[in-house]
Amino acid sequence: MGRRKCHAVAALTVAFAAAAAAAVAADRGLSLFGAPEEEDMGLLRKLANLMWKSDGNTYQHVWPPMEFGWQIVLGTLIGFFGSAFGSVGGVGGGGIFVPMLTLIIGFDPKSSTAISKCMIMGASVSTVYYNLKLKHPTLDMPVIDYDLAVLIQPMLMLGISIGVIFNVVFPDWLVTVLLIILFLGTSTKAFLKGIETWKKETTIQREAAKRLEQTAGQEAEYTPLPTGPGAAAGTKALSSDEATSIIKNIHWKEFGLLSLVWVAFLVLQVTKNYTATCSPWYWVLNLLQVPVSVGVTLYEGFGLMSGKRVLSSKGSEQTTMKFHQVVIYGVFGIAAGLVGGLLGLGGGFIMGPLFLELGIPPQVSSATATFAMMFSSSMSVVEYYLLNRFPVPYAAYFIIVAFVAAIIGQHVVRRLINWLGRASLIIFILSFMIFVSAISLGGVGISNMVQKIAQHEYMGFENLCKYDA
Repeated sequence: MGRRKCHAVAALTVAFAAAAAAAVAADRGLSLFGAPEEEDMGLLRKLANLMWKSDGNTYQHVWPPMEFGWQIVLGTLIGFFGSAFGSVGGVGGGGIFVPMLTLIIGFDPKSSTAISKCMIMGASVSTVYYNLKLKHPTLDMPVIDYDLAVLIQPMLMLGISIGVIFNVVFPDWLVTVLLIILFLGTSTKAFLKGIETWKKETTIQREAAKRLEQTAGQEAEYTPLPTGPGAAAGTKALSSDEATSIIKNIHWKEFGLLSLVWVAFLVLQVTKNYTATCSPWYWVLNLLQVPVSVGVTLYEGFGLMSGKRVLSSKGSEQTTMKFHQVVIYGVFGIAAGLVGGLLGLGGGFIMGPLFLELGIPPQVSSATATFAMMFSSSMSVVEYYLLNRFPVPYAAYFIIVAFVAAIIGQHVVRRLINWLGRASLIIFILSFMIFVSAISLGGVGISNMVQKIAQHEYMGFENLCKYDA
């Protein structure tokens, strides 16, 4: 419980830092200083001029022409493998896509963020389609935990909307600092969880070998890890990991509720596009997203607290939730969405380690995180499209690449898990993707910072109210 509290505090710290920075940016039109002596305030005035301007927005997008060449070929290969591994880990692969689009294809960082979201959407749609027919590794239920998705996804989409606004406002250096701190922490946590799961799998395999010695001639088969850290080691796997019917394997009530939230957000976003930025109606439409997301999350949360609904994927460890646990889930959902919208990444970078820490099996954690990302990433694509943040031909091409790669990645890794008997492979892939993303995105961010400092470029907050796509 102490570790979960640490995670919650870390997420709140990032969120509060982001909110404080945005408040400063929004308030840039006001007088920041009184009238003290000029010599005392000279340094602060220079710092203020460096950090924000009130005369407009300095952002200009860079969209290279779509021509066949080594950049497209290399970018396609990197995007393919990033989608394949990212879909397996449940993180989308944005940490690979953004540096590839920036350094190889030649997009500016913010356009790269938008196209990265398009690729995550393509990969998540194909992964969800693949997972719809699969069952839980040890329980007679879908591999996607729909109740967990209903609890997390509305707050995730709310965080996405906030993150997209922050993407317009925030300077690159602040994004880089937040990214490095967050990703190094989550990748380390996921790696340690992978080691713990690997050891449990080793114990299960040794026990299976002993049983094989005691039973003459019977063939041992892979038994997935029981759900939760305290489950018994002898839980038997289901005879098949595929459901008899995809239609019956989908929980249509929860799926419909999530789709309703998506449509509500879509209507608000499209309507907002016809209002002036920072006008009263603009902020009203933004604020209307709060009751939609909070209402659905509380509906699911009260069901879990009363015992009418349960997180079935936790198996024998399922318990009635407490109110503070529902709040923590909501906070992590907003934090995951905020990071996703701000950096162009999948919220799985937050949700994956969180689900694992809560005792959700790796296969279910990956499938549920990707299911939630399908809704949130598609909403991000709509928002970025309305902001004119990406060229459609490039986006369509990379969506197709990500879609195909995710299907192949899921198929190959699923076979490896059944062959090796190691579901912990998913956790190690998750940890690896987060760590590589921290290094690649952090490196690109630091390089851009050094270049801007050398060229004496503006490095402060942008003016959302004067943003012109």
